[in-house]
Amino acid sequence: MLSYYKNNEFILEKLGEAVPNCWIDAINPTPEEKELLCNLGIPRDFLTYSLDIDERSRIDEEDDGTTLIVVRVPYYQGEKEDIAYVTIPLGIIIADKYIVTVCSKPTDIIQQFSSGKVAKLSTTKRNRFALRLLMTTTTKFLDDVRTINKVVDVLEDRLYASMKNTELLTLLKYQKSYVYFAQALKQNELTLVRLSRLNSFKRFEEDEDLLEDVITENTQAIDMTNISSSILSSLMDAFASVISNNLNVVMKVLASVTIIMNIPVIISGFFGMNVNFPPYISEHPMALPFILLITIILTILSIWIFQKKHWF
Repeated sequence: MLSYYKNNEFILEKLGEAVPNCWIDAINPTPEEKELLCNLGIPRDFLTYSLDIDERSRIDEEDDGTTLIVVRVPYYQGEKEDIAYVTIPLGIIIADKYIVTVCSKPTDIIQQFSSGKVAKLSTTKRNRFALRLLMTTTTKFLDDVRTINKVVDVLEDRLYASMKNTELLTLLKYQKSYVYFAQALKQNELTLVRLSRLNSFKRFEEDEDLLEDVITENTQAIDMTNISSSILSSLMDAFASVISNNLNVVMKVLASVTIIMNIPVIISGFFGMNVNFPPYISEHPMALPFILLITIILTILSIWIFQKKHWF
């Protein structure tokens, strides 16, 4: 799907067709839409690179000055997926008359721009537009890491009393998301460093300052992701032991209860055997109460010993 936008004095206006100095947003474009973009001067290879789901962050330039910036952006798949948060490539193509964003799936980053929530956005200043996209991408990484941290905190509270692997497997899912984020941010960092060496991004001081801010935010996102990943990895190891210990406690209690309940069974089974007991036992009027008393005393004594040894 192709969408066209151009800013006027106050807002970002949606257009029906491409005009000079506009922003073209391409989300999973069809072959016909790709052909239309190629007719506007966009290299076909740039479209292919941007739509490759496994494409690494990179920068590519054509002889005519058309520049491709590919960065990995966070993408939320949903809680029911094996991995809730992954990363996908977003291509930013800076051409002579247009700036084009190409992505295989709709993302919150592009939605934020197209909805007009980004203030002072200019499609005419294409380099600065690209830098604003990169800044929003880095901010989105930070927001998603904070969201994952909150989910992990909730799971942590549930894990203290857990005896199943459900919560632990959910933590593993978010651990994978941290790994994807960390790798994507490292790739983006190399792309940003290379971008800072391009002369086209050194023409204006505001662009240079904005690019430095993007690099700083990206470094912060890398540090935050690595710290969160390390903490989660340690938590998973600790809680794996907690789950095992909780299960051992339950098994210990069940074994203790089984032993105590077997005391009356053993005594009653002994006196219930089909054998002749001496008359002073079988004919004594207090034989049954005496046996019951012994059974109760032994049961209480066993409970006291188990509690003293903390087996309950």
